[in-house]
Amino acid sequence: MARKRFSDEDILNLLRQIELSLNSGGDVSTACRSAGISEATYYNWRKRYGGMGKSQLAELKGLEKENAQLKKIVAELELDKLILKESRRFKAQGLTTANLRQAVIRVRQKLGLSERRTCKTIGMARSTHNYKSVRQNDERLRLALIRLAKQYGRYGYRKIAELLRIEGWTVNHKKVERLWREEGLQLPARHKKRRRLYHKESSVIRLRPKYPNHIWSIDFVHDRLSNGRPYKLLTVLDEYTREALCVAAKPKMGNAEVLEALYPVLLKRGRPEFIRSDNGPEFVAEGFQTWLRKVGVKPIRIYPGSPWENGYNERFNGTLRREVLNAEWFATIDQAKTVIGRWLRQYNTVRPHQALGMRPPVPETLSEVGT
Repeated sequence: MARKRFSDEDILNLLRQIELSLNSGGDVSTACRSAGISEATYYNWRKRYGGMGKSQLAELKGLEKENAQLKKIVAELELDKLILKESRRFKAQGLTTANLRQAVIRVRQKLGLSERRTCKTIGMARSTHNYKSVRQNDERLRLALIRLAKQYGRYGYRKIAELLRIEGWTVNHKKVERLWREEGLQLPARHKKRRRLYHKESSVIRLRPKYPNHIWSIDFVHDRLSNGRPYKLLTVLDEYTREALCVAAKPKMGNAEVLEALYPVLLKRGRPEFIRSDNGPEFVAEGFQTWLRKVGVKPIRIYPGSPWENGYNERFNGTLRREVLNAEWFATIDQAKTVIGRWLRQYNTVRPHQALGMRPPVPETLSEVGT
């Protein structure tokens, strides 16, 4: 015989019925028998529901429901705590995808939990956990990467990635970086950006380039030959296009030699509106300044001791020294001119420039049209 189940309202009504029977002079056993329950059940019900009304019964049911929810929450938190404790050893090794995947596998094996619950607690998407990588055959790409790295030894993986895309490869910089590391190639060091010692608004207000031939910047780079003899390099840069217009090398260079180096560039490119320079004696000489005024070029001299005011040229000079002067050992000035001239064409037409959206200042197609 199936056991009969009573609702809370039924229990409350039966208790009232038995209480009325007892008040009329009946005994407990007779009242319970007429209600269809045992005496033990009657006493259990009276202990739990005795003296309650309908509103109190509803309040009790709400408290019981709330208590069950609290117990569930506590159990969930304890389970989460246990999951995190089991996965702590893998997370301590690093929050990589491989370590998180191993943590999920370990927790499921030990606690027998579902994948959904384990991934949610550890903080890993199920799609990431179930993802199976498909390794492609990267041998041809790897060979192209090594070839470009040998050809452009001072480039980092980002510039090499751009050159690969120019050659027709569909590849992002992250894959190039992975192959770069696997081949043991040197990665460019990441330097923390140095903060200026002054507020940006308190520096000298610098005139910004707005179009080609608006502002040229000139500066010197000093170096020595293999026999110890010094020589100077005059660098000329168009600040708007970032094109290096000239790198002239001579044993000595005063204001007359500066004019001699600038004259063919002016004939080929036309006159700029401004020429920016530091306060070196070659640039502040009366003869040089007079000649600039006569040809209609306005000079801009930076504030003394503030090389950042000529930042475009300073950056170019650093690249020239890093990629050529520190990498080559010249025996004669003619040899230096040849190597620097070849590098200059590569800088203008091939080398990706970060400020130009990884595009060279003068792509080869444009340079061929211009010539």
